[in-house]
Amino acid sequence: MNLIRWQTPTLATWPRFGRLTDLRDEIDRLFDGTLAEFTQGTNLLSGWTPAFDVYEDKDNFTVVAELPGMKKEDIEVTLHQGSLSVSGERKSDAQRQEAELYRAERYFGRFQRTITLPTSVAGDQVKAQYKDGVLTITLPKTEEAKPKQIDVAVN
Repeated sequence: MNLIRWQTPTLATWPRFGRLTDLRDEIDRLFDGTLAEFTQGTNLLSGWTPAFDVYEDKDNFTVVAELPGMKKEDIEVTLHQGSLSVSGERKSDAQRQEAELYRAERYFGRFQRTITLPTSVAGDQVKAQYKDGVLTITLPKTEEAKPKQIDVAVN
């Protein structure tokens, strides 16, 4: 006598729905991971999105962007009407293009990030530094945008 454990039927256990769950899994992988697995290394997306951190103190805004594997010549920083844009292109390894792709998880291609700053900054004093794959942009606030200490008079 064989003892078989009963399981609640799921879509995968029904013969005709097995293909639907396979399709659902493929769609989940498409939106969850990189498209490179499906396209043999060709990124069909319009680019990638680097991580940004934005800090504010009383005198400056500081934007820190992770841009690993890029050269500073491939990065462009612009400030226009209160919006800071960082764009560029990370190029793939030319040496690896002839090799058979086993797994691809790194994004290559163009990117652009634009953030709107909540107050005005002194555009002529903006400084950008790129070191070890991290871009740090310091945006000094204008005098009008800095907090002012107001003395209280006694009557």
